[in-house]
Amino acid sequence: MKRAALHNLGCKVNGYEMDVMAQKLRQAGYEIVPFDAPADVYVINTCTVTNIADRKSRQMLHRAKKQNPDATVVAVGCYVETDPAEVEQDPCIDLAIGNNRKGEIAEILGDYLIDRETGRQEGKTLNGESVDEDLNRHPAFESMHLEMPGHTRAYIKIQDGCNQFCSYCIIPYARGRIRSRKTEEITEEVKDLACSGVKEVVLTGIHVCSFGRDRGENPEEALLELMRRIQLIAGIERIRLGSLEPRIMTEDFVRGIASLSKVCPHFHLSLQSGCDATLKRMNRHYTAEEYLEGVQRLRAYFDRPAITTDVIVGFPGETEEEFAACRAFLETVGFYEIHVFKYSVRRGTVAEKLPDQVSDVEKTKRSQELLALTKAQAETYRTSFLGEQEELLLEEKVQVEGKAYYTGHTKRYVEGLVPAEEIPGSGEGRLVSGEMASLIPGTPYVLLHPQAVR
Repeated sequence: MKRAALHNLGCKVNGYEMDVMAQKLRQAGYEIVPFDAPADVYVINTCTVTNIADRKSRQMLHRAKKQNPDATVVAVGCYVETDPAEVEQDPCIDLAIGNNRKGEIAEILGDYLIDRETGRQEGKTLNGESVDEDLNRHPAFESMHLEMPGHTRAYIKIQDGCNQFCSYCIIPYARGRIRSRKTEEITEEVKDLACSGVKEVVLTGIHVCSFGRDRGENPEEALLELMRRIQLIAGIERIRLGSLEPRIMTEDFVRGIASLSKVCPHFHLSLQSGCDATLKRMNRHYTAEEYLEGVQRLRAYFDRPAITTDVIVGFPGETEEEFAACRAFLETVGFYEIHVFKYSVRRGTVAEKLPDQVSDVEKTKRSQELLALTKAQAETYRTSFLGEQEELLLEEKVQVEGKAYYTGHTKRYVEGLVPAEEIPGSGEGRLVSGEMASLIPGTPYVLLHPQAVR
């Protein structure tokens, strides 16, 4: 039996697609092994969101070839789409597959290996005809179906592509224009996952807020209808939304999701900056005030919803005054968590050519300041639930100070621990997955930050 090792870089969409590729290879007869183990085939699902991501993708490709020079190294995804010339010249890459043919990896790999063994193929094959296809002219959702993720939580890809063209982002060129998955396909996949023990689904995509738009539908209505259908699927206890744009948080949309009992009160609203001048240069399509209005609607309909976001520091032209305005806005909103990123120049974007690039020293200073802010805000939010009864979706068994616990997350994605002796069957040492448990007020280690139990 041939062995395949896979490594994923980048976003949750990439993670979902990697699970599907592993499933396809397993069905084709491959044994899936850890990436640092000897393998006949290495698959690297690449990322290209920044120049650093490009470099990490190349490093993993080179590492794979170094581990086994005779292995077939397959580059898949965004880096392949945005830099085909570099991919073609890289001697470590044998086969490259673009974003719209990941689901065909087993067939493409099989054809490549047959051609190589029979002498019909000399050297590498680029993309199995995938990158040459224009994702912008041929927008079609690549059908994928994940059957057995082996976890209590599963990511479901409902949409691909982006039409936003933020000035710092290369993804519209790597993923193509928006295209949505059929609602019926999504619900069928969720039903299958529920049968395999999945209790929580996370709806994800490159630009989730565009779901249905390519079909002439209103994304708010299309997304709501999808969640209503998932709400009715037996076995699914939670519906979590992936990254969202703030302008989707209209009164009607928020009222609609609040009426669905399985929707988790955890919303990742992309911000990037709390300063309007910076947002304009980023080509973001909202103001800080509009963002705050969306947050206020969520808090009006949900009890203490977890609001998380992304913020870029050191964007070209960001002055001290603009950064101060951004920080003040973050304090006003009061987030659960802020993912802080130092701006990284991405070749091929509008922002690459903007004047007044901020120094690395200043980026680091601003980043550290916001990291300290989010640490304090996260601690305040998490500890506000101490002593309360919260339902957890159990995930794994850990040891804390010599005592066994099961970890899990609340609907607001706050991590908690339940003493193992309170979970049926835990004395036998088996992992209890997919169970729902309630924290007991006063229990030690009721809620912990994930890093605290790793």
